Amino acid sequence: METSQGKVVIEVIPEWAPLGAARFRELVEDGFFDGCRFFRVVPNFVVQFGINGDPAVHSKWDKKISDDPVTQSNKRGTLTFATSGPNTRTSQLFINLKDNSGSLDGQGFSPFGRIVSGMEAVDKITSEYGERPQQPLIEQQGNVYLEREFPNMDYIKTAKVEGTDKADKADKADKTDKTDKTDKTQN
Repeated sequence: METSQGKVVIEVIPEWAPLGAARFRELVEDGFFDGCRFFRVVPNFVVQFGINGDPAVHSKWDKKISDDPVTQSNKRGTLTFATSGPNTRTSQLFINLKDNSGSLDGQGFSPFGRIVSGMEAVDKITSEYGERPQQPLIEQQGNVYLEREFPNMDYIKTAKVEGTDKADKADKADKTDKTDKTDKTQN
């Protein structure tokens, strides 16, 4: 994931939370997170994101997924879906900025991945706006609202799946396609 603060590499571990891991992959493959803002940043707690900047795109992902059992703790650097109650996960996620296992594990927040590189970029995400951005307004107006009211908000530039057979084949095909076009152009 390339952010306004630098690259962040997430290792998704389906065994931790299979439903959450699968939904995250679907969202990434769909390009859902590209342009998403880190709209809730609570220092020494979490960085939250996952409301798409285009309300039409965001509404396509309203379908809730069931909860996974908590098999891993919400330690610093783990990635977890946000919820508004049991079985309400959709597209919002948070990165734990510290060990939150004492307060979040018992509430059913099940991590599905962890930051393996770039936690320093996560730590630099601005907390200037805290919890002030209103989620209903983000859902209704998207990035137009956020850019107008919170111009310094950090964001995800792009997110993509790497390190899987499917992703590796797609990358190789893309590189081969570019090489073929380059070769044809030079002839």
